[in-house]
Amino acid sequence: MLSDLKRKIGKTKLGKKLKKVLGKGSVANDFKGSKSYWEKRYVQEGDSGSGSYGRLSLYKAKFLNQFVEEKNIDSVIEFGSGDGHQLTLAEYPNYIGFDVSQKAIDLCETLFKDDNSKTFLLVTEENLKEKEAALTMSLDVIYHLVEDEVYTAYMETLFNTSSTYVIIYASNYDKRIAPHVLSRKFTTWVEENKTQWEMITHEKNPYPYDPSNPDHTSIADFYIYKKTESK
Repeated sequence: MLSDLKRKIGKTKLGKKLKKVLGKGSVANDFKGSKSYWEKRYVQEGDSGSGSYGRLSLYKAKFLNQFVEEKNIDSVIEFGSGDGHQLTLAEYPNYIGFDVSQKAIDLCETLFKDDNSKTFLLVTEENLKEKEAALTMSLDVIYHLVEDEVYTAYMETLFNTSSTYVIIYASNYDKRIAPHVLSRKFTTWVEENKTQWEMITHEKNPYPYDPSNPDHTSIADFYIYKKTESK
């Protein structure tokens, strides 16, 4: 009976807040891999994180919408669509969102059920076949890919599915920050593995990370790559 009571309390808003404060029962404290982390997080009614909300989401949306309009982008693929909140601010003609979490896909399909310009797919080899867009994006994702093989496969897919532009919003230095957060200097990987791509823009985010205000600041900046002629 006591265990049943604990489970019931744990599912309430108060219980979830207590778990977060006490650091008990959190997904990060029971980290078993990036894919399982995000699936469990969304199943437990978590969200995509503070970077997809508040002033950070508004800043990202303004930057991305302006780029899409200026470059006449007609198709966008995002790898790591998450809970879809950031996407509610987007203005894209045609969008495909991929995610490793089925729960995240379900959330987005419900949120955008009346929007035929958007499609959401689980990351599988079959779903990735013959997918290409003028712009592919990675927003607040790379530093969550803590396994080297997962990171490498993700970066390959991100660049291989774009015909023209790649936008990355991430940190760019090597540092382990938490069990589920590993910052990587990804620009070195691009230089070594994607020689047909040139970085054309690096925009520092106006709200650099402040440990006293973590929910409204970020370790990430914008990096834009453009495909060039074969070298």
